[in-house]
Amino acid sequence: MKNQVDFSGKPFHFIGIGGIGMSALAYVLAKRQLPVSGSDLRPNHITCRLEAIGARIFDKQEAGNLEFFRPQAKENGVVLNTQNEISSAQIAPLPQVICSTAINTNNLEYKAALELGCPIFHRSDVLAALIAEYYSIAVAGTHGKTTTSSMIGYMLLQAGLDPTILVGGEVNAWEGNARLGHSPYLVAEADESDGSLVKHAPEIGIITNIELDHPDHYENLEEVVEIFQTFAKGCKILVGSIDCATVRDRLQPTIGYSLYQESGADYTVTNIECRADGTTALVWERGKALGVLKLRLLSRHNLSNALAAVAVGRILGLEFGEIAKGLATFEGARRRFEFRGEVDGITFIDDYAHHPSEIRATLAAARLQARPGQRVVAIFQPHRYSRTLAFLEEFGESFTHADAVILTDIYSAGEVNLGQVSGEHLAAEVAKHHEQVYYQPTLTSMCDFLQHTLRPGDLALFLGAGNLNQIIPEVIATLRQPATATS
Repeated sequence: MKNQVDFSGKPFHFIGIGGIGMSALAYVLAKRQLPVSGSDLRPNHITCRLEAIGARIFDKQEAGNLEFFRPQAKENGVVLNTQNEISSAQIAPLPQVICSTAINTNNLEYKAALELGCPIFHRSDVLAALIAEYYSIAVAGTHGKTTTSSMIGYMLLQAGLDPTILVGGEVNAWEGNARLGHSPYLVAEADESDGSLVKHAPEIGIITNIELDHPDHYENLEEVVEIFQTFAKGCKILVGSIDCATVRDRLQPTIGYSLYQESGADYTVTNIECRADGTTALVWERGKALGVLKLRLLSRHNLSNALAAVAVGRILGLEFGEIAKGLATFEGARRRFEFRGEVDGITFIDDYAHHPSEIRATLAAARLQARPGQRVVAIFQPHRYSRTLAFLEEFGESFTHADAVILTDIYSAGEVNLGQVSGEHLAAEVAKHHEQVYYQPTLTSMCDFLQHTLRPGDLALFLGAGNLNQIIPEVIATLRQPATATS
């Protein structure tokens, strides 16, 4: 019989604990007073947050980390080393070792866990075990998972339902990517990137849309659909956007939502107004007007995400007034059209968009926010060679709402460069459809280029799932220097 994740008190050790998905799980377990340790080669504010609640963080990945929670025999403060003297350590429970798909089997810490005989689980196994413990709401889909799951978690929090939340982005309302609640409700983002979505069987499943986004794992869209179909079968109630033809035709959700009233979906909207300060619409439930929904978030794609939240709220018995009040103050997750600063009249926005569909939607939102005459400057770092190659033509056509496009080289995300595609290739493809396209091969050259290219009034939109956003503070600081020097 396969080992099961044990929440009774056995320690957990996360290899790569600083990742957005891994750290959310570690946070909830640590807040449940379970022993948690983990390693990450690049400590960050997320690992600091985990340390603050009692997790032990190592900045090296080595075998000794796995012994942290095991008792050691000591005499006068000195660890004893004879076989008989350390027998108590040998029979102590080994940590449950948690890995993500990013951990290679050649990882030294992983190999040590195998040699010691530690129970080893994928991070999705831990999430699946948590989903099984709660009345769970799992949000899946190619795009919009983080925003939709964060919206639902925030709505339940504002309604006093005190949910446990695990999402793939950081939200100011709970100061991170996770919170531990004390109610039966759990809201989780469910990832399809590596096929592990099939492990989850929530009370309510949401599917926002289905596209091919991970050609490193899937050969074609049909393989992606099969994963979602398996997930759908495990959901007691399936909520889906029927504006996505694949969701509508291949999954046939229990409850559908749509931006078009003529679709016949259970939840629809009319009187849509998309403005620079947010989005409003009249919400309908099976032909009956519920009321007006006002969002701070921009554009129609976020209105669609909000309809999923409305559907969940109604399933849970919330009045529409409670739902609307909660969603009205939701500010979004970090790196989802996140305001990062303004200098010399240049507005800096950071967004995680890394797929052609996401880029089009995000730039459409930027165009809504842009003032008359304001340039929208798209600054993009492609993510993964496999994705860039698979969607090269689609990427080329996705920047139509930008006035200027500046690209850098591809963020590998651990993939091997086979020499089939580069950031320069992508820039040439975008140039087929756009007049102002520039290529800067490195983040250093990009930083220097932006300092001389951005001009007062620009809306500078940094796009991508890699590390492009790390240069934003430097660009802002450099642009401020002349003003500081003359003051």
